[in-house]
This record gives sequence, structure tokens and C-alpha cells, in this order.
Amino acid sequence: MVELAEKDQIREIVRERYAEAARSVEAGRASCCGPSASSCGCGTDIPDGCGTSAAFGPNLYSGEERDALPGEAKLASLGCGNPTAVAELHEGETVLDLGSGGGIDVLLSARRVGSTGKAYGLDMTDEMLELARANQRHAGAENVEFLKGTIEVVPLPDNSVDVIISNCVINLSGDKPAVFREATRVLRPGGRFAVTDVVADPDMDEETRRSMVAWTGCVAGALTEAEFRSGLEAAGFEDVEICETHRAHQHAGSAIIRARLA
Repeated sequence: MVELAEKDQIREIVRERYAEAARSVEAGRASCCGPSASSCGCGTDIPDGCGTSAAFGPNLYSGEERDALPGEAKLASLGCGNPTAVAELHEGETVLDLGSGGGIDVLLSARRVGSTGKAYGLDMTDEMLELARANQRHAGAENVEFLKGTIEVVPLPDNSVDVIISNCVINLSGDKPAVFREATRVLRPGGRFAVTDVVADPDMDEETRRSMVAWTGCVAGALTEAEFRSGLEAAGFEDVEICETHRAHQHAGSAIIRARLA
């Protein structure tokens, strides 16, 4: 159980970590994710040991998807998967990306839902929001809106979203039950939850769990598969599917997590 003071501390450390990632992109350097991210100096090519390009980053998107996006959106890609590829988005739907960062998944979602749909991105970091809005202007995406806020308190009304996506962000929260409750609140009946996230092995060691470097690197705060499933079901989701796609760490893997609201 994460105490309130710890939740606040985690949020501020995560905020600064991703503010620095946004500043790196503005300086023309790729961002890093992974357990070594806060200590590695990333250049344009993500080096080995900085999360590794096979586990995190823009290489998890198809060449066609990368070609359709501004370069800064690709540099700012910190995710462990490609949620837009598994969300099965349809024309006219409203989609919300929790922890949207530089906006790569929001911009891809906007293309899929078309001019009659809407793609929201939610982020708590001013630097990331500034970068995402610049990427939106560069891409000419008119059906996109970036919102400031936390994934534990979503600034949207009840029953306003068809699909929730997220890319390697829920693990960063110190209050995951609140994230799941907010997801059920803003989703319409029958709404879909389709995220990629890091899922911890049941035997993850306590040293890793206690490491704030590992937390901001998307590992220490990860739920196990059983915890993720029970958390979603307790919030009101059903038909929960969790499928590991690749290893992201010695004690954790990247996974596709899908669920549906009754």
C-alpha cells in the first residue's frame, strides 16, 4: 500500500523525470525509458542499457506510422508498446490517452477515428503538453485536444469516452485503484480499455521495488498480472485480457491489457 506522502513524492519525481524528457526532445535528443533511463545520456539513437530500443520507444510502431508523424513526436516516444494497434478504433469514436506525453498515440488515434471522432491526450507535465501541442500543429490534426491533469483525476465528464488507451504510464501512478475508477467513470457503457503497460513478475525483488530509479523507469511500480486483473475487475471492468508481448526487464514484461465496461 502506497501512503499519501509517498504518492505525492512519486508524482513529483515522475513529473520532473518526464519534464526532462521533453526538454531533451526540444534539444534534439531522443528520450529514454527503462530502468536505466534516468542515468543514461541519450543522443538521437537510444543506446543499449537505456531501456533498449527493442523494449521501449518508437521502434514499436510500424514504419508507416512513424513516417506519418512529426520527428519530435517520435523522439518523445517513451512507451513499451503500440496501444493504437490493439485498441481497434473506429470512425467517429472518442478516445482518451492517459499520460499522452509528446502525443504520438493521440495523433495516431486521431487519424483512425477521423474527422467525426475526437482524440484527447491527458498529461500532468507542462513541458510535455507544450511539446504535444507543437506536434499537433505540425501534424495539422484538428480533432485533437490535449488536457492538463493527472490520470487519477481526469478532467472530463462522466460517460464521455468510447475508448481509453495508455502506453507505459499506469505503472507510474502511486494510486492505481483511482486510475481504474476514473477510467470506468469517463467511459460510456460498453466502453473499451486497451493499454500497453509493464507487468511485474510475481517474484520481483524488493530492492527493485524500492528503487525510485526503477519506478521512473517504468518497472518498480508495475502491477503483477493478478493485481492488474483484480484491480480492473474491482473497478467494474469485465472480459479482462492480459498478454505479454516482450520482456522489458529482468523482472517484468510489456503486455497488452484489454477490458470492457459492462
